[in-house]
Amino acid sequence: MATRKPGAAARPGGGTQSRDKGTRGGRPEASTTAGPRQGSRPSGGRAGNSRPASARTAAPVKATAVQEAQPAAPPLWYQLTTWILALAGLGVSIYLTIAHFNTSVTLACPATSTINCEKVTTSPESYAFGIPVAVLGLAFYVFLAVANSPWAWRITWPPLRWVRVGSMVVGMVFVLYLIYAELFSIGAICLWCTSVHVITFALFVLIVFGAAAGYGTTKALSRA
Repeated sequence: MATRKPGAAARPGGGTQSRDKGTRGGRPEASTTAGPRQGSRPSGGRAGNSRPASARTAAPVKATAVQEAQPAAPPLWYQLTTWILALAGLGVSIYLTIAHFNTSVTLACPATSTINCEKVTTSPESYAFGIPVAVLGLAFYVFLAVANSPWAWRITWPPLRWVRVGSMVVGMVFVLYLIYAELFSIGAICLWCTSVHVITFALFVLIVFGAAAGYGTTKALSRA
């Protein structure tokens, strides 16, 4: 009669089991219900992307604009117009200054009851602060001829812009005073002086317009 070895379990249906359940050749069997593998892709998302879907959809569509400061140079026609007007005013101012100091030079101007250049240029109102008005006009237009040149319009130094505008405001106030003196104090009109007044007014309009448009400054341009 065969004897069973101690610790041997009987298998149902006969026979003995010489190995423990769950082992094979002394090694444990691999579990059939293994958990999720390491590094496996979770459901509902991409591998290696831990951001939620709402964060991905909120990403900006456009790149941030890059700000670049560039000089706001005026158009060429504007530069040439202001410069030519300033040169014209300078030429008339030189002519009036020469006629003021040189008595042999006679202004080409008719002498009537209304138009009389000599009467205006030799009147007491032809001096301001003890300086001949012709000399003040000459200095004024020397500055304007330089400040309104195409080379000066490329300079973006802020004080130059404000001095240019301020000088035109002062010039227009002085022109209004001279017109008042001609009409109500002297009683005559100087055609050469009137031409300077018209040039000053045209430059005043152009330079104020240029200051409002930002000419001679720097402006920021957006580049996507």
